[in-house]
Amino acid sequence: MQNFIPFISYVFVVTFTPGPNNIMSMVNATKYGYKKTLNFMFGVFTGFFILLLISSYSNLFLYKYIPKIEPFMKIIGGVYMLYLAYIIVKPTHNHGKELIKTNTFKTGVTLQFVNVKAILYCITIMGTFIIPNYESKLVFIFFSFLLAFIGFISLNCWAFFGNFFNKLIKKYEKPFNTIMALLLVYSALLVSGVI
Repeated sequence: MQNFIPFISYVFVVTFTPGPNNIMSMVNATKYGYKKTLNFMFGVFTGFFILLLISSYSNLFLYKYIPKIEPFMKIIGGVYMLYLAYIIVKPTHNHGKELIKTNTFKTGVTLQFVNVKAILYCITIMGTFIIPNYESKLVFIFFSFLLAFIGFISLNCWAFFGNFFNKLIKKYEKPFNTIMALLLVYSALLVSGVI
């Protein structure tokens, strides 16, 4: 690959910066602990891997039609992130019974298909760095797995952070949840094009 340094830089900057996946991993680890957050993280990994595969095989089609569907993706992604922000600040227990679980495999997978940051990342990384340099389907699968795995490492870092500072975060749970929810609202506003 000719553009290895820009490729690696782009991958790590986009993957490790705050976004819906990382924020939800940290919140879930704080709320449920690291082990109970693994389902969510495996869901994100699976959804992201599928998204990368779809992107690699349909990149030309998406580039042609993305301007037409991008506004709808932005609105759907923004609304879903607002929903996640609401869940973060909403009381999740009612007399000891949990009302909403955000650490499920299904939530992790679903988030990928409405997360415009992830979708645009997949289209950009495949269209800019992979498709122009490779033609093999096995290479597409390899890079899809590699990039999803790097994302999984990022999720783990954020989850470890949430788990490690669990006691401190629990002590200040309401302000922490509010800040995390506001970060998701900010992400939703950026993604939807409002700001």
